[in-house]
Amino acid sequence: MAEIKPFRGVLYDSSKVGDIAAVLAPPYDIIEPAEQAALYARHASNSVRLELGQEQPGDGPENNIYTRAKQFLAEWLRTGILHRDEQPSIYLYSIQYRVGSGELRTMRGFLSLVTLEDFGTGRIFPHENTRAAAKSDRYRLLETCRSNFSPIFSLYSDPEDRIMRALEKAVDEEKPRFEITDHEGARHRFWSITEPAILSEVIARMKPLPLVIADGHHRYESALRYRNTQREACSTTTETLPSDYVLMYFSNMDDPGLTILPTHRLILAPLLCSLSDLRRGLAENFSLQTFPFTKDTERGVWQRFLAALHATQSTKARTMGLIVRGESRYDLLTLTPAGEAKLGDSARDRLDVTILQQLILHEAMRMSPEDEERLIYVKDEEEALNAVRQSRAEVAVLLNPPKITEVKEVASAADRMPHKSTYFYPKPLTGFVFNMLDFSFPNIRQDTEPRP
Repeated sequence: MAEIKPFRGVLYDSSKVGDIAAVLAPPYDIIEPAEQAALYARHASNSVRLELGQEQPGDGPENNIYTRAKQFLAEWLRTGILHRDEQPSIYLYSIQYRVGSGELRTMRGFLSLVTLEDFGTGRIFPHENTRAAAKSDRYRLLETCRSNFSPIFSLYSDPEDRIMRALEKAVDEEKPRFEITDHEGARHRFWSITEPAILSEVIARMKPLPLVIADGHHRYESALRYRNTQREACSTTTETLPSDYVLMYFSNMDDPGLTILPTHRLILAPLLCSLSDLRRGLAENFSLQTFPFTKDTERGVWQRFLAALHATQSTKARTMGLIVRGESRYDLLTLTPAGEAKLGDSARDRLDVTILQQLILHEAMRMSPEDEERLIYVKDEEEALNAVRQSRAEVAVLLNPPKITEVKEVASAADRMPHKSTYFYPKPLTGFVFNMLDFSFPNIRQDTEPRP
């Protein structure tokens, strides 16, 4: 069951840091090195110093990105840059943004703690595979700082929208606690809710609902590992420990404000097969629709090619786009009955990303799972095109986004999508609120959090 728990969050004091936007950061796993440096320069207390520290010469066991994050956290607590809320709260957080078509959408959600559950034993489901290196990194940060700096992003189903309506009626829409506009023009608004009756209602409505993890699989699995370690260390107690919970952002999957973007693949040189062999391999499983172009017609053809790819989203066809370096053509690849016969029957087997992995990467391009480590993942179609045109990639494969129903079906079947199958958008920012598991830092009272 989705056992959520209001908590006393740790937040920035705007009177100490000034503009709250200057201390916020995107999720750590989408921050490129240049953006990391820019966030460091933006503010001395930017949350990137906690979530994604910069490596330094001479780093070792006693001095590294994790120990420096702990030092920053302790110093900011000591000086009052960070402070802990007096009352347990659920934190309402909405993001108003535009999609590529220009349509204005609003993703609505809330932050609270949730009881950690082992996969396969409760009502929290992963939907995507994880990688060991990323889990080790997130575990070391959690073990060192004993804090959740960024929330896991999860989805629940509430077709009648009762949960969000209950939360929204408890706040003054015109008076958020924090409000910022990010560099992409998205408007982030943040409120805290403490009314016991509202909290109790939301806890009760969430309790029977299954949760699907949208983003944050590595953090969730690291939190499970940390919970187990703490349970072993405190084996004589039967009380609930702070490590039994993790910070989570909850969004209603039935809300049209949630967007899934595709994650395109770039294949770098050297290819493991010739282009002629690649085309022969593709012809065994896909029909090809070719969009040839000249220098003068390239831009118009590109737009028609994308329109044709996007149009297949509303059909049952399994279609992808192909760009090859040095060729004056774009190709639409549509799965044929012969290719479909090679697939399994599960929801996972029928995903575009699974078809790509099995029939294009493995069969046609002769890539092994180890070779897939060299793939580059991008969400922007123009970025994929430019990478091939500028010879930074040999091949780009463009995908349509998976449907939310597909994500739900795979997770409900206790299965997982291939790595980088989804890109949920927009991303909740890091820095609005933190969850501390260890209250022995300065300025943090070591007391028990009452339930509402």
